[in-house]
Amino acid sequence: MNQAIRSAWVVAIAMFALVLGSLTYVQFFQAQELNDNDWNSRQLYQDFGRQRGAILVDGRAIAESVPSNDEFNYQRVYNEPELYAHLTGYYSLSLSSTQLEAEQSEILAGTSSSLFYDRVVRMFSGVDAQGASIELTIDPEIQRLAFDLIPEGQRGSIVVMEPSTGNILAMVSKPSYDPNLLSGHDTAIIEENAARLSEQPGLSIYTNPATQSLVAPGSVFKLIDAAAALESGQYDADSEIPNPPALEFPGTGYALPNFVTGGCASRSTADLEFALEQSCNTPFAQIALELGEEAIQDQAAKFGFGEALQIPTQVVASDFPSDLADTELAQSAIGQFDTRVTPLQMAMVASAIANGGQQMKPQLIKSIRAADLQLIESPEPEVLRQSVSQETADQLTDWMVNVVDNGTATAAQVPGVQVAGKTGTAEVTETGDNAWFTGFAPADNPQVALSIVMENVDIPTGQQLTSPSAKRLIEAVLSR
Repeated sequence: MNQAIRSAWVVAIAMFALVLGSLTYVQFFQAQELNDNDWNSRQLYQDFGRQRGAILVDGRAIAESVPSNDEFNYQRVYNEPELYAHLTGYYSLSLSSTQLEAEQSEILAGTSSSLFYDRVVRMFSGVDAQGASIELTIDPEIQRLAFDLIPEGQRGSIVVMEPSTGNILAMVSKPSYDPNLLSGHDTAIIEENAARLSEQPGLSIYTNPATQSLVAPGSVFKLIDAAAALESGQYDADSEIPNPPALEFPGTGYALPNFVTGGCASRSTADLEFALEQSCNTPFAQIALELGEEAIQDQAAKFGFGEALQIPTQVVASDFPSDLADTELAQSAIGQFDTRVTPLQMAMVASAIANGGQQMKPQLIKSIRAADLQLIESPEPEVLRQSVSQETADQLTDWMVNVVDNGTATAAQVPGVQVAGKTGTAEVTETGDNAWFTGFAPADNPQVALSIVMENVDIPTGQQLTSPSAKRLIEAVLSR
């Protein structure tokens, strides 16, 4: 009898341990997997029932949750939506989320571990959980000006930064869209709006072109060639380089032409200052061939090529190709062939030169505050790398000032301010080019660095939309 009782107890205890273990496994080890399961409608309703924190620019909400008269309690609303769409992204019932809404979702929803204390206090006080708010580094006036400088119907991006901190003052792209069309609670309407937006030429509702589109840089890449030349010790300000109207490649039937619009033809040889000033192709192609593919790749990497970033949204890696034939290396060195960059990358190149060769990590977030306004996080400036020496940065700055004073970027001149800059034109289609400007000001005490790209434009249109726009943005930043 006693043996039967003992056996029954052993079985009961084993079954209890099995049930307890299963519950523990589900609650602690499978909890996140179950929460993330697409079939978990309870979690979906819980997520959309939360009052997400606001995304702020200069203290004003550009994304916020407002009460809704349905089962979800709150509706995500975007203010000045097209101006900020590529930064905020959207928070959607059927399309998930993108950009800051995705990358900072736990902070905005109030579920981040950094908000644990705030959640505990609210649980015991009986107050519904609220997400934290995120204040961006964006300057609303500079953001609006940059957005307006890209004509409607034109595909382009502008990035404006502080060289010494990496803080992003403006980041805009067109075409843009209204995230409110994708953030409602009627999935049929969301799908219909998404389909309509997908038909707009050049528009992606899933990516930020300034950080996630790769564009041929053209001659702005020559800044990296010049840096590689100086850092190698094989070239200096006095070096003279052959400057033929075309660079022949015997046995290939190919010749790389010089830039014919400027003044390159006036000299048979060119120093680096003149080659940058007039954006001459053949001297920089010869520098790349002399230094070799690896040297150009290494210098590009020192400016951030090949590295993806989180700022905290995703930045895809810019690319300088490898395993190149001589003709391909020559083309790549002038920003053609398979050389591809994000608009942010070229702003980072200009910022590094402006900052004495020290490249700072780009940053979109100024501060994060809990619902009770307690400061949770305030990111400090972060050094990424030393891209070039101080001496090289100073020499590049002098040459870039000359480009604006006497060369291809005279339309970027600002009265009373030395502007350092470089233009670029990348031939990408039979009907149009990518037009670029990248630079910084004031040259002797940089407060702003920027890059501008207008895609698929003719040369006169590109010239009108880049250097003059840089002038207006520099003036606006310096007058704040």
